[in-house]
Amino acid sequence: MRASAFKYRILSLVTTLTMLIILLVPFHAFLTVWGSSLIGHYTALRLWKEALLLLCVIGTLYLVVTDGKIRSHTLTRRLVWLIFAYVAINIIWGLLALHQHTLTAKALGYGLIVNLRFLIFFLITWSIALRTSRLKKNWQWMVLVPAAIVVVFGVLQVLLLPHDFLKHFGYGPNTISPFDTINHNVHYIRIASMLRGANPLGAYMLLPISIITVLIIKGKRSWPIIALLAGSLFTLFFTFSRSAWVGAAITLIVIAIHYLDKKYLRPALIIASGLVLLVLVGTATMAWHRTERLENIFLHTQTNSAIKSTSDQGHVIALKSGIKDMVHQPLGRGPGSAGPASIYNNQPRIAENYYIQIGQETGWIGLTLFLLINIGTGYILWLRRNNKLALVLVASLIGISFICLFSHAWTDDTLAYIWWGLAGLAMVPLKKDEA
Repeated sequence: MRASAFKYRILSLVTTLTMLIILLVPFHAFLTVWGSSLIGHYTALRLWKEALLLLCVIGTLYLVVTDGKIRSHTLTRRLVWLIFAYVAINIIWGLLALHQHTLTAKALGYGLIVNLRFLIFFLITWSIALRTSRLKKNWQWMVLVPAAIVVVFGVLQVLLLPHDFLKHFGYGPNTISPFDTINHNVHYIRIASMLRGANPLGAYMLLPISIITVLIIKGKRSWPIIALLAGSLFTLFFTFSRSAWVGAAITLIVIAIHYLDKKYLRPALIIASGLVLLVLVGTATMAWHRTERLENIFLHTQTNSAIKSTSDQGHVIALKSGIKDMVHQPLGRGPGSAGPASIYNNQPRIAENYYIQIGQETGWIGLTLFLLINIGTGYILWLRRNNKLALVLVASLIGISFICLFSHAWTDDTLAYIWWGLAGLAMVPLKKDEA
């Protein structure tokens, strides 16, 4: 009886910590920068969620050892063993690179954290969802309430606040820039709200947009829901993240495809077609009347710009360099040798493509494992797409996978923790009343 009570306390603690991570991580960048402006220790404050994750790992390991149901529903799955293999590749390749002095210890540590934390969180939420329904019953408000705050702040950035407003909270050259621009042109500000940049904010917006779309299609059409969808689309637009725009359109189209030949077809197609139509009208307008504003917004370039290279040219150069690395180093250079973590290494490598980053770090073996993990997760979600959560996740996964072709999307704390945390819940079939 004592053992059972102790196990319940561990389960309750891990569940509470995972909920805390999901609720607070949308404000991670803002809170850590503001906190460091008050007490310092910026790097240490950034690791608050990893500290909570470590506690969750310890608690989950205890649950796996003592609970036969968790073991039988996780350790027998090929997807779980693919993740174990990917974790092992990252650790072994990293230690070898560190031994050969091709990586700094700080780059390796950051690389391992960024590459593995969301998959570990995925396994944690999967495990605890087998024993408690707290997360499954509360996932909607846990995502939408923080998202609403992020959206409101984003709208205020567009309409009311000065573009450098965040400098009053410690944003600057030593932390995070208080604003983003298109091609360093201050006349074209890209909002980031409370996230660490415009591109991460754009990718994150796929979650509330897809959730709200499904809720509206299913009949929940209250004015706060409609307002949040409008605000999310407004915020998405002013990130000026073209990959996120397309990713959102793909996500909505996948949702619409699911509802083909069903009573929800008409509203689904209206929402998806509306966004696609917006993109087509914008593109046609740009083609017929190529103004400076349209060039900057849609092409991220400007004919008469004094800047010698555009963001698109930078993407191409980075992509070619990343592919060259993969050809010449087929086993990879170790976690932390590419992507955001590589800034702590002797030679930063930013491919602006998440898959190329994984290939640069873990080689073709690691990239293959990572792709199989994504495909396996997506396949399970598609099989369960009659459930709202699974449908939202499989649709957004396809959209985010597109975004990863143009940015290091899964390295962002907010998107990675929330999406993979929810995916862990969706691995456990929901009851009919939770669907």
